[in-house]
Amino acid sequence: MKHASQWIWGVVAVAALVFIFRPHDDGGSGEITPALRRKPMPEVAMRDLHGATWKLSDRRGKVTLVNFWASWCPPCRRETPGFVRLANAYQGRGLDVAGISMDDTDAPVRRFVQTYHVPYPVLLPPADSPLASAIQSLPTTFLIDKQGRIAKTYTGAATENEVRADIDRLLAEQ
Repeated sequence: MKHASQWIWGVVAVAALVFIFRPHDDGGSGEITPALRRKPMPEVAMRDLHGATWKLSDRRGKVTLVNFWASWCPPCRRETPGFVRLANAYQGRGLDVAGISMDDTDAPVRRFVQTYHVPYPVLLPPADSPLASAIQSLPTTFLIDKQGRIAKTYTGAATENEVRADIDRLLAEQ
């Protein structure tokens, strides 16, 4: 029962985050939020495709990219190869990437992961998750600094070059 309540609170926290911190720009074209103005990202704890629990708090000390997507979403399919390249290029260099699938079932997610050779964890919110109604647009991506604070939100497909520059900037922060 304890595990189920942690899962539910993680999903509720993400839903609240999306409503409270939803972006006010058009697709992530803005700058990274200055460090002193960044808001903490609530804890996210979900199961991945293999059944393991993924927790955002385990990523402290690293820059983390959390991408909300769906297999049926054309912009998601366009940006995924760039995220795969970023995950591979920054492996072991201080970046963690996770995808949160908004698909209703895991079969298309598994096909998507195989087709695009996704090397990072893909998380599956529970079926009754409030995320489905909380996410305003797909894809939506949060770039989280080493202290667990939201540095930037991208709404719509993010370009690999823009995200790479933002990751480099966050990795260089002390």
